[in-house]
Amino acid sequence: MEPAEVEFLAEKELVTIVPNFSLDRIHLIGGDLGPFNPGLPVEVPVWLAINLKQRQKCRLIPPEWMDVGKLEEIRDQERKEDTFTPMPSPYYMELTKLLLNYASDNIPRADEIRTLVKDTWDTRMAKLRLSADSFVRQQEAHAKLDNLTLMEINTTGTFLTQALDHMYKLRTNLQPGEGSHSQDF
Repeated sequence: MEPAEVEFLAEKELVTIVPNFSLDRIHLIGGDLGPFNPGLPVEVPVWLAINLKQRQKCRLIPPEWMDVGKLEEIRDQERKEDTFTPMPSPYYMELTKLLLNYASDNIPRADEIRTLVKDTWDTRMAKLRLSADSFVRQQEAHAKLDNLTLMEINTTGTFLTQALDHMYKLRTNLQPGEGSHSQDF
């Protein structure tokens, strides 16, 4: 899966907006949205929130977790734990990128939020590299990695599967064939 495909999936997540227009309920394949009344918050998918924001038809309310205090706690917890901690959203990285790119004026302390999410991402990627290294060194057959997001799996999945494939080929080439005899010294 490409990063753009993961971002596409993230755009289906719901966020709250405050519209500045009136519109009755709209019926879409993915479900009904609205009604939209000026000043009254309503939940919509990220793709629609971005579209309305670009057309200056709404103000976006950031998700609860997109707060400097909460993100500092998440980052610190991730640094303390040896295992992966649950993230506030399965698409935390993609949502941060999208919302800060298109609605940073509606998100208090946007630069700090960007830095905290990047710090958390870097910590998790370092853990993932260490886990993969340990997995390869111990020649394990399987591993269990809880609390990874789709983008994190996507980032290292191809590399890890190729590395394991190469290791398998090396191991099978190093083992003597059935018909061959090893030399004893």
